[in-house]
Amino acid sequence: MTGSEQDVVLLELTDPPSPATGQILVEVEAAGVGPWDRLLNGSGWNVDLRPPAALGVEGVGRVLAVGPDVHEFALGDRVLAHEAPLAGGSGFWAERVLITAAHATRCPTGLDPVEAAALPVNGLTAWQALAMLALGRSERLLVTNGGGNTGSLAVQLAAAMGIEVTATASASATGRLRSLGAPHVVDYHDPDWPSRVSPPFDGVLAAAPGTAEVALPLVRDGGRLCSLTSDAPPSERGITSTDMYVQPDPAQLAALAERLSEGALQITPEPLPLSEGPAAFARVVAGQAGGKKIVLVPSASR
Repeated sequence: MTGSEQDVVLLELTDPPSPATGQILVEVEAAGVGPWDRLLNGSGWNVDLRPPAALGVEGVGRVLAVGPDVHEFALGDRVLAHEAPLAGGSGFWAERVLITAAHATRCPTGLDPVEAAALPVNGLTAWQALAMLALGRSERLLVTNGGGNTGSLAVQLAAAMGIEVTATASASATGRLRSLGAPHVVDYHDPDWPSRVSPPFDGVLAAAPGTAEVALPLVRDGGRLCSLTSDAPPSERGITSTDMYVQPDPAQLAALAERLSEGALQITPEPLPLSEGPAAFARVVAGQAGGKKIVLVPSASR
């Protein structure tokens, strides 16, 4: 399922090739949809997509075949992955996908595939951003777009580390974010929201476009700012200001999946059949997913 920058359409694609050295062939059970997928659709993020091809860089499924020198997985194993670049030139929004074995991890027993597929990119982004900020217990963190899929995971992970979290979100998300570990939530619709928080912050995780520049004055001298939207402002006052781009990491993904399976993390997936992929993509790109993570399920299309 792919198209030009203007159109994403359903396609009949040939099966991926047999796995080469270091690769596994996976029967997709569920695949995540995120705003980053628009970058695959013509420009912006080179993950070696080779149209006509399926979009999607995250998902879960059963191993159908293993390539030479792959010993960590066996046929039938359920695996979870964020894959970039795409080993077979085609992504997870399909019935089968070829991926790099080193980017995959086993899915914990009992973890629902839809929940699992909602985790990789958002979870790894939150984990890696917090690692970049390197905050410790009792330090203060501001998360913009805390109600989004990445922001809400960052709130939960930070709170579990003993970090004091303030988040911006819509008013409707306030109760949920407080229950997830952010005692201070301000409505981002208020143009004066920066005056309604209590700086200085030791770190800022900017997960909404345009908020990094606004938030920089709220960071203490020598603090840290991490932008997830490629708009980190120039450093000042000794502040480290950096853009962060997610990378596959199976060890981190395994730890995240284990926390999810134990109930230590909460996500809100919305499963849809693969046949509704074009409409789902349009919703996500337009910011109309309602705070849920859309997950495409190939078997629901049959």
